[in-house]
Amino acid sequence: MFRSQLPSVDATAVPADAILLDVREHDEWAAGHAEGALHIPMGEVVARIGELPADGTVHVVCRVGGRSAQVTQYLIAQGRDAVNVSGGMLDWEAAGRPVVAGEGAEGYVL
Repeated sequence: MFRSQLPSVDATAVPADAILLDVREHDEWAAGHAEGALHIPMGEVVARIGELPADGTVHVVCRVGGRSAQVTQYLIAQGRDAVNVSGGMLDWEAAGRPVVAGEGAEGYVL
């Protein structure tokens, strides 16, 4: 079955001021996340979609890109401008982008 290509960007191409939605679970978020990201676990996105800005591109990230691809598809279906961060937080960390834990401490990708 042919599926249209999902909009995606590499972790290195995400603008510093981007709206970044992290859809990983609470333990993954606590271990380390991108500074300034909004955390809404995948299972809560439908109920919490109102927390996302109505304007602007939402960059969706998870650990490797699978969950974020599903959320990106959902957001697009709701009329939102969304792109998947391919490679997820693993590529984010590998690219040298900052990963923080609570209180700005250095984090890691779980």
